[in-house]
Order: sequence, then C-alpha cells, then structure tokens
Amino acid sequence: MTEPRWLDAREAHLWQAYRDTQRELTRVLEGRLISNSGLSGADYALLHPLSSAEGGVLRTRDLGRSVGWERSRLSHQVSRMEKRGLVCREECAADARGSMVRLTELGRKAIEAAAPDHVAAVRTYFFDHLSIDEQKQLTVLLDRVLSGIPTPAFPAAECDDPAVDCT
Repeated sequence: MTEPRWLDAREAHLWQAYRDTQRELTRVLEGRLISNSGLSGADYALLHPLSSAEGGVLRTRDLGRSVGWERSRLSHQVSRMEKRGLVCREECAADARGSMVRLTELGRKAIEAAAPDHVAAVRTYFFDHLSIDEQKQLTVLLDRVLSGIPTPAFPAAECDDPAVDCT
C-alpha cells in the first residue's frame, strides 16, 4: 500500500475554507428562505427546476438527478410537498414504470414569491464579494473540478432497464 498524499497546510486551509463556506452559505440561505417564505431549502431545490421545466412538470428520475438526490430522499420530500399542495404526482403517459412531478399553482406562487429575496441573498452573501473577473475564474475552476468527479452510480442506461424501478 502506498503512503497517502496528505494535504499540506495551504491545501488543508483551502479545503476547510471551501467546506466552511459551503456550510455557512447553505445555513444562511436556508434560514432566510424559511423566515421569509416558509419554504425549506429542500422545497426550493425541487420547486426551482419544476418552475423552469416546460409545463412545470418533470419525470421523477430527472427531477432527482437535477438535484443530485437518491430516490428515497426525493420521494419523502415530494410527499411532504404534496401534502402542502406545492406539487402533485402523476403517472408517466410515455412509460408506465415512471412517474411525473408537477408544480401546482400554489407551488408556482410560492417559488415566485420566494425567488426575489433568495436571489438577493445569493448576491449579498456570494456574488457581492467577488469581482466579475473572480467570478469568471471561479466558474472555470469549479467547472474543472466538477468535470473530474465520477458520475453517479445510477447511469441512464440502468434506468431504461425494465427490471429496474427508475421512477
């Protein structure tokens, strides 16, 4: 077994700063969402792609992929949101194995009411601390890091297999 390549002090500081920033940014954004709109971060995470989708509807597996959630977490969150009237589930007309999640009128009103303050918070806590050049550089760097991360364990081909429930 080879010796691990331990992080040096500079790398350790960068890694910890990234983790702290991600944690604190998530905390403040989610806290502000809840206090200003009553939506949780999880609610917003699902409402956003649904509000951008054609007809406000996405296949359940595509919604899960767009937010990077496992099927169980997605199912529980959609159930909670259904009870509050923000979304509803539908059968998938094109594939009986699949299901769809549709944004309701109440869900659309909720995201439209929450979005302006959420965007203002993102600007305040993130973008306002970076110049345009720094934003461009950070985009390039994050895209590079993201491209080096392996894809999820549930490839698209697996979800076309009739033996696998990919809803």
